[in-house]
Amino acid sequence: MSESAHAPVALPPLAARRVFLTLTATRWLPIGFIVGIIVLWMLERGLTLAQALSASAVTGLVVLALELPTSGFADALGRRPVLIVAAVANVTAMLALLLAQSFAAFVVVSVLTGVFRALDSGPLEAWYVDTVHASAPGADVDQDLSRSTSILGLAIAGGSVVSGGLVAWHPVGSQSALWLPVLVCLVFSVLHLLAVVALLREPVAHLSASGWSRALSSAKETPAVIGSGLALVRDNPVLRGLVLLECFWATAMIGMENLTPVRMAELVGGEERAGVIMGPLAAGAWAVFAVGARMSGWMSSRWGVARAAIIGRVTHSLLSVGLALAMGPVGLVVAHLLAYTAHGMQGPAYQALLHREATAGNRATVLSMASMCAFGVSSLMLPLAGLLAEASSTRVAMAVGGAIGLGGVWCLLPALRAERSRAPSPAPAPIP
Repeated sequence: MSESAHAPVALPPLAARRVFLTLTATRWLPIGFIVGIIVLWMLERGLTLAQALSASAVTGLVVLALELPTSGFADALGRRPVLIVAAVANVTAMLALLLAQSFAAFVVVSVLTGVFRALDSGPLEAWYVDTVHASAPGADVDQDLSRSTSILGLAIAGGSVVSGGLVAWHPVGSQSALWLPVLVCLVFSVLHLLAVVALLREPVAHLSASGWSRALSSAKETPAVIGSGLALVRDNPVLRGLVLLECFWATAMIGMENLTPVRMAELVGGEERAGVIMGPLAAGAWAVFAVGARMSGWMSSRWGVARAAIIGRVTHSLLSVGLALAMGPVGLVVAHLLAYTAHGMQGPAYQALLHREATAGNRATVLSMASMCAFGVSSLMLPLAGLLAEASSTRVAMAVGGAIGLGGVWCLLPALRAERSRAPSPAPAPIP
């Protein structure tokens, strides 16, 4: 019997959508258990704020170093094996997080997390888009990306609300109240690994000697890939603006993701008290993030994808500044929820614009370039934000980050001009 007879069959669009959305949920649910408390966990383990943010910044440096070589692995070996290795790296990182007790140990956690994110960035989306395009060439996937972003937000919200309950419950008196959510995150990370192994299919078996040869060649050719990627950005003003936008977006996110828990601890008097609040708050934040993602799909269908992205960028930046102006715990909660709604409004429209500029041959690389920019800038700005917060105040660092985020509007103007110049064409038939 021929080798092709044993090759996995490509999933039809509806089945591919189910797998895509399911793996999105299992990928992000574990994050919900730690997203609101990870900085508090590091502070409780004895790190200063500057040390905590500096250790976190290592993730960005690792992603910056590995992003393009690993996107080549995904193209050569297939998305499935790369996503499996990514999930294994994530399980290892979460185990290290549970055991970490020092700055050096948290740096190791960040290195492992960087490996995970470099491998995980892009392949699942690329697999889904290419699977859909195999049976519906040119189909626009912005609505499904909006759905996946909503599921991402709901998964994190679900994990976060349970995390807050676990902190308040504190059933293991010999451990910190923050310990159990970290343990549960590890358990659900293992479940995500099992889901990737069980559900993801590709139409071609990639794990072969030739595949490994292509992967190794891809790694050796990383300088050339970087050069071609930079040439692609140089020659495409729309893509150049979209990649640069990540610099402003990542900076604005520092106040929301890293400094809000610290500010809450300042307001309520301690990390464990803040942890009780941050669990439900993170749940609410990612729930409204999901609402914002659906709003993005609504705005895109009525006013255009580029306009929706611009509205999201302006709103997110202004509301990120609003975090610094919030008075008291209640004010911070309200400002945080509003800022995350705007964060959700930005994501799907931005991703749809990126996919417009990519082809099946370079899609993973385009997504990786954007991710590299985000993680690289974040790794630079996180230590600076920590130093600024210690030298002045957490509120000042929040305000500066949010204000910088407004610069991203300029980066979206080429995409807006390109969208205006596109000739109208019939919309592809929606996936049932």
